[in-house]
Amino acid sequence: SRSAADRVDLGNVGSASGRAQAAFQAAQSQIGKPYVYGATGTASYDCSGLTSWAYAQAGVSIPRTSQAQANAGVHLSMSELKVGDLVIFYDDLHHVGLYAGNGQVLHAPRTGAVVRYESINNMPFQFGVRI
Repeated sequence: SRSAADRVDLGNVGSASGRAQAAFQAAQSQIGKPYVYGATGTASYDCSGLTSWAYAQAGVSIPRTSQAQANAGVHLSMSELKVGDLVIFYDDLHHVGLYAGNGQVLHAPRTGAVVRYESINNMPFQFGVRI
């Protein structure tokens, strides 16, 4: 919902590109949708289902899995992240979200949760990926 989005301070870091901004805005429109493993939208998503769907709305095809998305672009440190960049978590690269600004990630977290913002520090950050 818009009201939930408004309660999160995303700062003003700017987006990585026009397509990253478009992908991020698409993902924002899915806040509150349930996580379902293997789902690619629009009723529900898993983590990489959300990111691949969001980039598809921006006219950009990226791989389906978080591990493949991890190798789909240039790797970034946390300080280099801009809105719409992919953010890869865990040693085995099994989780991905979109950087939302101000230390927040927009992602489909896990079974029983919904698409939402969360602190980037709640999960073990590996690197960002610029698409």
